[in-house]
Amino acid sequence: MSKIITPKVLSKKIILASKSPRRSQLLAEAGFSFKVRSKDVEESYSKDLSPKEVPLFLAEKKAKACKNFLKKGHIILAADTIVAKGKKIYEKPVDRSDAVRILSKLSGKWHEVITGVCLLSKKKKISFIGVSKVKLEKLSKTEIDYYIDKFQPYDKAGAYAIQEWIGLCKISKIEGTYSNIMGLPVDLVYQYLAKM
Repeated sequence: MSKIITPKVLSKKIILASKSPRRSQLLAEAGFSFKVRSKDVEESYSKDLSPKEVPLFLAEKKAKACKNFLKKGHIILAADTIVAKGKKIYEKPVDRSDAVRILSKLSGKWHEVITGVCLLSKKKKISFIGVSKVKLEKLSKTEIDYYIDKFQPYDKAGAYAIQEWIGLCKISKIEGTYSNIMGLPVDLVYQYLAKM
């Protein structure tokens, strides 16, 4: 059997500045080698920022916070995901009633999932966003209660995860990549890492 030649970009030394199990899963499935080193960063931002600017700002903030982990030849990868409908941003729900409110607002409508990514080395910084559009079908009160009580989506922007029940049964259309909706636009990460 002939030897498998791995694309050069996959052998880059990545420090994933995120505790998100979804981001780790996506990078691992794509064949990247990485270590997780993150710091807790307050996810605050100016209300003047647009929905497309917010995740980019937060990703850069997370990358800067982890700057002291950088060694020569390593690249920090930091990311932040938000859900937006028009100019309204839906973050992680603070409690159950907030999760009900968010899912009720998104029910039966299109919304955007925007992920900001910052790649940072000792010599270079590249920041970019991935945008996916999602159509969430109408949710009944029972469906909202079922999803929240069974899946506890309190650590997820927009109060849902596409890889869970809601994605399988209630999301009817997506424009853009599935991985971006999960929390990391892997196609863009691959493309931009090649330029680092």
